[in-house]
Amino acid sequence: MFRAKEGSIAQLLQFCAGYFTFYVITGLTVKYFLQYSDGPHFAGMENLVYSTFGGMTLATGTVIVLRWYKLHSLKRVQIAGFSVPQELLYIIPSGFFTAIIIPTTTLMYSFKGISVMVAMLLMRGSVIIISRIVDSIQIRQGILKKSVLWEENVAIVFALAAVFINLFKQEDGKESMFSSIPVMVVFSLYIISYAIRIYIMNYYKNTRKVDSKVNNNKAFFAIEQLSSTTFILLATITVVLLVKQFGFDGFREVAIVDTIFNPREGWWYLGVLAGMAFGVVAFFSVFIFMFKGRTATFSGLVNRLTSLIAGTVSTLLFALLFGGHFPQLLDWIALLLIFTAVGFIAKGENRRKSLS
Repeated sequence: MFRAKEGSIAQLLQFCAGYFTFYVITGLTVKYFLQYSDGPHFAGMENLVYSTFGGMTLATGTVIVLRWYKLHSLKRVQIAGFSVPQELLYIIPSGFFTAIIIPTTTLMYSFKGISVMVAMLLMRGSVIIISRIVDSIQIRQGILKKSVLWEENVAIVFALAAVFINLFKQEDGKESMFSSIPVMVVFSLYIISYAIRIYIMNYYKNTRKVDSKVNNNKAFFAIEQLSSTTFILLATITVVLLVKQFGFDGFREVAIVDTIFNPREGWWYLGVLAGMAFGVVAFFSVFIFMFKGRTATFSGLVNRLTSLIAGTVSTLLFALLFGGHFPQLLDWIALLLIFTAVGFIAKGENRRKSLS
């Protein structure tokens, strides 16, 4: 991809640049639709529906058109009389958890009183911890043959410091997000789903020979994307049936159904187009997480820290362009800690090159 050698620093920087750019667009547009009074103001559920549809359409359409779903399997198994790639037994479940991650990510950005920067810090910081735990588990299992560099461990410490600085921060006189049950339910679903997904991605990556043609991250992404889209469609159909056929009156469920059948006249397509940016983010996110020759700790740090920086930029742009709130002092301190973590990652990468 982008004509850089697979597993090279150049390729990693290209992935990060793409990830950063489209995450800035995602963070900015979410706040624009939810908070900018002079624009096409969407409710939280409206933005969720529009952005999810846009992202799914772009990502799923791309993998189908480019036929990335062709998987070179290491082993085939018999299921109900059919011979199928063994990898489907865990890639499809990964798609199920991706189907949970997609809407919970958007929901975390939509809660009132939580800036894009703080939401990203909490989610990304937690995933950094998960990535390190996954490495420990897979090293113990004999799946991962590499060791985690001390520089990467130090980077984790600084990343965690950036997260903990914001855990109980008060915003504009409002109570901490940790006192909100809806926020904590969404946050917990996001973290649990990501933990299982990261384990699966690294199991797939670490059980393949480095030089084998079956080390096909595009196929993993395609199958995961197709299955996650299927699960989201099934969940949507279930919600529609609950509301339309059985009279279920849950606030969020009714809002989702109303958005589907009564889209915002003249404006809904903007939400769909903005959601396509999140669809592009999905490509770069997976390719960084599964970057060749690196540990989950390294890939998780690079992936999450890139999006954390994107969160700062999107918050600044919203403040400058649309009169939003500028980052607070603690946000800037957290950003400094993030850049310190990036410095240790770069130091570790240089040592890795010298050892290879």
